Amino acid sequence: MSDVQQRIDDLVKQNRVVLFMKGTAQFPMCGFSGRAVQVLKACGVTDLKTVNVLEDEGVRQGIKDYANWPTIPQLYVNGEFVGGSDIMMEMYQAGELQQVLGAKV
Repeated sequence: MSDVQQRIDDLVKQNRVVLFMKGTAQFPMCGFSGRAVQVLKACGVTDLKTVNVLEDEGVRQGIKDYANWPTIPQLYVNGEFVGGSDIMMEMYQAGELQQVLGAKV
């Protein structure tokens, strides 16, 4: 496992909810990342760890390889890859994301 992959693995396993995104939760730098943050807020997530992939090119490419998923944002809950913005939105609308996050529906 490369150094970047190890750093990503540590982040995913040491934080309950991790969102790899463009920008920050306060200042998303793309619409998909902004929507992902809004969905998580709507689910009542208070322990969100965000990673701004624009600050580290290694992480920006490495996260795509880590989950074998080509786009950002990427959500991980309890060490498991959940999906990107569109999947998060579909799961939220179906009530599934709230269950994954342990939110009260």
